[in-house]
Amino acid sequence: MNKTVANVDAALDGLTDGMTLMVGGFGLCGIPENLIAGLVRKGVKGLTCISNNAGVDDFGLGLLLKTKQIRKMISSYVGENAEFERQMLSGELEVDLIPQGTLAERCRAGGAGIPAFFTSAGYGTEVAEGKETRAFDGKMYVMERWLRADFSLVKAWKGDAEGNLVYRHTARNFNPMMAMAGTITIAEVEELVTPGTLDPDEIHTPGIFVQRIFQGAAYEKRIEQRTVRQRA
Repeated sequence: MNKTVANVDAALDGLTDGMTLMVGGFGLCGIPENLIAGLVRKGVKGLTCISNNAGVDDFGLGLLLKTKQIRKMISSYVGENAEFERQMLSGELEVDLIPQGTLAERCRAGGAGIPAFFTSAGYGTEVAEGKETRAFDGKMYVMERWLRADFSLVKAWKGDAEGNLVYRHTARNFNPMMAMAGTITIAEVEELVTPGTLDPDEIHTPGIFVQRIFQGAAYEKRIEQRTVRQRA
């Protein structure tokens, strides 16, 4: 089955105001930057974005925050985005902060069809307020619900026309579990290859989870926090 689409605009067809999106990436590593730029051009608003982070002020999801297209962020780490901070403190942006491991597992659970699970992370804190708690083997746990999305936007290193994906090193991060949890998953790849090219043992996301795929362009390899050593 050929799942390739011609361009970003075709890939985002049907994505409308008020939808919930999962957006892969960690920091600025492995983010679907072509798709994010496409969302800015498309002008959809009122979005709920599930992502580990919110990009920076002028890159990644920070671009959608700048144009006020995001209504709610469900995230773990958002400390590098001044606009995010401003909107959150002013009440313009609804924010749900989740422990990073819990966020990853809630996304994975959504893709695996597991509606809820228990974790010790967050017990006794604001994270657990309003949630069921239960003791297992003498330790307290918090029940967390799965996360799912109308669209999942992911970025891979290589992919084929059938939607099979290979990520490169740490750029894998949240992409595989988010690819599983979207009703429609769109993958942008650095290199689109013909079916049969990828070694089956190296495929990280099987094509069954991907509905649309295209080859992105002009990727910018940014460093979120550049640290250098002074010469001796």
